[in-house]
Amino acid sequence: MPTVKLHILHTGSCTIDRSIAFDECTLNPLAITGLFRSEDDKLHVPISTYLLEHPQGLILVDAGLHTDIRVDAQAHLGMLNNLVMKAKLPPGQAIHEQLEEMGIRPRDLDYVVLTHFHTDHVSGLKHVAEAKRIITSEQEWEAANCLNPSYVPEMWEGVEVETFASKEIPFGPYREGIDLLGDGSIYVMNAPGHTEGHTSLLVKTESGWVYLASDAGYANASFVERIMPGIRTSDSAARRSLEYASDFIKRDDCCLLIANHDPAITPMVI
Repeated sequence: MPTVKLHILHTGSCTIDRSIAFDECTLNPLAITGLFRSEDDKLHVPISTYLLEHPQGLILVDAGLHTDIRVDAQAHLGMLNNLVMKAKLPPGQAIHEQLEEMGIRPRDLDYVVLTHFHTDHVSGLKHVAEAKRIITSEQEWEAANCLNPSYVPEMWEGVEVETFASKEIPFGPYREGIDLLGDGSIYVMNAPGHTEGHTSLLVKTESGWVYLASDAGYANASFVERIMPGIRTSDSAARRSLEYASDFIKRDDCCLLIANHDPAITPMVI
C-alpha cells in the first residue's frame, strides 16, 4: 500500500468561547457567542489544513482563512460568525501563500477535500479554486446550501464543487465514505454530528494511520475524556463519531489523532 507524506499547516487562528469546543452545562443561552462570559472562557486555537503528498498526486484537506479576513473580517464572515469567531490571518499564512512557498500552484492540487462548510474550513476556498477537483459529501453540500447562518455561500460562489455518494468502507463510525484514490491509503469517512455531512479522514503514513478528526473533537482531551463539541446537529451522531475516534487511537497501527483546532498540534511533516 502506498504511504503518504502529511504536512500540517496552520492557516490562521481564532478566538472562541470554550463552550464551542467542549460541551458544557451552562444557563447562558448565548455562551457560544462569548456574550456575558469571562476572558477565562476564551480559547485561542489554530485553524489547520493538511497537504497530503501521495504518489498519485497532491491532496489538500480544507482551506483555512481567506485574506479578506485581514481587510474586513465581519464583511467576509458575516455578523454572527464574526461574533462567534474572532479570526486572525498573519501575513504568509493563507493557504495559497504557503503553497507558493512550497513551490505548489493551486492548479497543481489533484483534490481539495472539504470536511465541512463552516467558515473556518472553507473561507480560503477561492484561493485554491483552480484545483483539479474539489469534493465534499452529498449531505454536507445539501446542508451548506440551505438557509443556515452557520454557512456563508458566498465563500464557494462560482467554485466548482463535486459531491460524493458514500459507499461501504472498512473504517469510520458508520463504515461509510470513500476510498479516495482506490488504494486504501486515504479514506474519507462519514463522521456526522458536528454538522450533517461532516467527514474525518484516515491517512496511511510510514508510521501508521493518522486520524484527521476535523471537528469531531477539538483537542486530545475531547477524545480521552469523550467530550463532544459544543456545536452539533445531532447528539447521537456526534457521540458515535467521537467514540469511534476515541477507540481508534488505541489501535497499535494508529500513530496520531489530530483535531483541527488543537493548540497542542504544531505545523510539522509526518
